[in-house]
Amino acid sequence: MLMDTTQATPDSTTSTRRLKPYQISIAFGVGIGVFTMVSGIIPQITGWEGESKIHRKVFEGLPGYFKLAFYTIIPMLLIWGSLRFAYRIRNWERGAPDKRKTTRKNVKQRLADYRAGVYMRTLLRDSAAGLMHSMMYFGFLILLGVTTVLEIDHQMPPALKFLHGDVYRGYAAVGDFAGLMFTGGVLWAIVRRYVQRPYRIRIKSKPEHAIILGVLLALGVSGFGAEMFRIAQGQAAGVNLDHEKWSFVGYPLAQLVNGASPDVLTTWHQAWWLGHVAAFIAFLVILPVTMLRHIFTSPLNMYLKDRDRPKGAMKAMPNLTETSLETFGAHVVEDFTWKQLLDLDACTMCGRCTSVCPAHATGKPLDPREIVLKSGEVMAATAAHAPGGKVSPPIGVDSEITISANSLFERITTEEIWSCTSCKACDEICPVNIEILDKILDMRRYLALMESDFPAELGNAYRAMENQGNPWGMNQGERGDWAKDLDVQVLDPGAAFNHEYLYWVGCAGSFDDKNKKVTQSMAKLLKRAGVDVAILGPSEMCTGDSARRSGNEYLFQMLAMPNIEMLNGMGVRKIITQCPHCFNTLANEYPQLGGMYEVIHHSQLLEHLIDSGKLDVSNATLEERITYHDSCYLGRHNDVYLAPRNVVSSIKGVDVVEMPRNGTKGMCCGAGGARMWMEETIGTKVNDERAAEAISTGASRVATACPFCYIMLDDGVKGAGKEEHEVKVADIAIHLLDALENGERMLAERGAPLGVPVAGE
Repeated sequence: MLMDTTQATPDSTTSTRRLKPYQISIAFGVGIGVFTMVSGIIPQITGWEGESKIHRKVFEGLPGYFKLAFYTIIPMLLIWGSLRFAYRIRNWERGAPDKRKTTRKNVKQRLADYRAGVYMRTLLRDSAAGLMHSMMYFGFLILLGVTTVLEIDHQMPPALKFLHGDVYRGYAAVGDFAGLMFTGGVLWAIVRRYVQRPYRIRIKSKPEHAIILGVLLALGVSGFGAEMFRIAQGQAAGVNLDHEKWSFVGYPLAQLVNGASPDVLTTWHQAWWLGHVAAFIAFLVILPVTMLRHIFTSPLNMYLKDRDRPKGAMKAMPNLTETSLETFGAHVVEDFTWKQLLDLDACTMCGRCTSVCPAHATGKPLDPREIVLKSGEVMAATAAHAPGGKVSPPIGVDSEITISANSLFERITTEEIWSCTSCKACDEICPVNIEILDKILDMRRYLALMESDFPAELGNAYRAMENQGNPWGMNQGERGDWAKDLDVQVLDPGAAFNHEYLYWVGCAGSFDDKNKKVTQSMAKLLKRAGVDVAILGPSEMCTGDSARRSGNEYLFQMLAMPNIEMLNGMGVRKIITQCPHCFNTLANEYPQLGGMYEVIHHSQLLEHLIDSGKLDVSNATLEERITYHDSCYLGRHNDVYLAPRNVVSSIKGVDVVEMPRNGTKGMCCGAGGARMWMEETIGTKVNDERAAEAISTGASRVATACPFCYIMLDDGVKGAGKEEHEVKVADIAIHLLDALENGERMLAERGAPLGVPVAGE
């Protein structure tokens, strides 16, 4: 039975009492604005602006009307900004429900994710860009704290003022340090964007970015300028300002203008102070209407990282044969969830997703960043659809872009959507946890189910899955042919399951000639280890992964439900699979349909058997260099990286080398997301590029842990002119069995009994 994806609607009493997110935004802005205004009024009423030898006034040397202007304009802008931000929040409310509730179970992880965002840990994966952003971010936060402390001290009666003596000296040093760090970070950002110009930044630089960096630079420079002339003005007036020496930037700068008349210095101080305030006003103006809003949205997005489904699972859908829904997938803004719409405002445009996308890297029309930005453009331009009907203008959208309807495909092309390999590299590297892949897959659902708009060759795979139960279009009766010469039990689907594991071979392992060898090797290894397994043979059908990843949810359910009914009826609880796509579907998505199983990938099982001693690899030997290719659906979708490497590393004599892109940064083979069944006619073939990377390591063997990866890399290596005796591509099970048989053959040739080391070894 399908999982009920509906959510209970809160009663009207509760909903009226609880502040809504957009109301909280307004309340926060009004609160800060009122506080700022009051902070200027109170000292005027109380006369608490007392004199102190070591005390700094907020408006030192400035006319009274400056104060009036400051405490009028700044609060108004704070309130205006909160209203603009509230409009964005109301846009998010257009989205469908998404279960992101904070519970006792997930609160610890959410706080950890939030801290990771606030502390810049995710950005620091890129050391240069991360350090640059950290300098700006933490510098700004400290400066904000310094300014707040000055304002609080400003409101205190003379007896309670604390910015004097050693406190002030420390305060001055911290302020200058933060200002130097902030300004240095901004200058670094300018050099990086307009001088160094990395590809991912160069292709998306907009006038908006220049405005932001210009305002931030003005904020930092004007602050030091105002400090410089404030100190110089005091010295010219004969005031002892030895304590200002702790302003290790402002004080030396003040000495550069030492000797000018007090009137001139006063004029310059007023000018720089006004410039500083003007820069701050500009900052408040652009904050809610440019990408700067990610200061608030990105940490919030990080906090909401935890979700109610596994990392590798797509969103559940109701039974399509019974549902009353009239549309499926996403084609308008409202089809996304509110969390997916928050994603659009959390984007920093950093382009990390672009830099790791295999489709983009090989010349395909897909750019993951553009999927987010284009969706955001549609959301902003159609904000009249939001609750309350408030329009949030599409700030930063190129003037020539027109959006005539509330449709994501106004800006996003089908070519972009079908280029995706669903490798999840974009999601994995995003420093603010934007879920890009979900959006692409949701749009695929609409194209496939509502428009029948998919590549023609994918239709062939659909028909094969529907008619033959597998995308190869092979006769189901041949599924178990690989086991004819092996001692493997084929189960009757109606019989009670009384074995330790069900071996789910998968379509590739059953029908593809390359991968039949993997299946046979794995069966031999399991027999060596004494593992009790059985297979379904002709009763096993495709899990439906390719159908679901290409948006055909109807076909997925048509395949999955009979599989689940059969497995549940037999009482199957433990499943081995050598295909990460089957692994992900069985473990993470079949529970949505009532199929609850303990699923283990063959790399994990082999690792366990080796570690426990059940599979004796003491004689396994290969004197070769080997590199391992990470499967996207095993790695990024399910966080299994070490098991296959540990299996390979258990072989004596091998020199294990890593490709430049490995682990979480590994490059896709190009077959995921149903791309296995689609022609690749644009740009360089993904598998060719990955194969070239594998060859560049000098490895004589390439290890895989996925049947699709095996096919794609083997084709790529052979396409590069390498024969099998030069570079052998194979699954880890084949390499391990080769090593075992090789070691046993070597021992037999030497006349040594198996398991006994030869002298000198």
